[in-house]
Amino acid sequence: MATNLALDDELVHEAKRLGRHRSKRAAVNEALAEYVARRKRRQILGLFGKVEWDPKYDYKAQRRPRR
Repeated sequence: MATNLALDDELVHEAKRLGRHRSKRAAVNEALAEYVARRKRRQILGLFGKVEWDPKYDYKAQRRPRR
């Protein structure tokens, strides 16, 4: 999908330098991926205190090999 964006050239240059990207496209794609991942983590943090905890749940049982 072709899109025209007015990007801050200095910011793009800095992102390319820090990420060692060869193109603006690579730098912008990685920045968008990081942005999306960060927002998803924020949503998960929003669940803190809202999920009921079962004190009898044995999380180590999930690690044991099944036979």
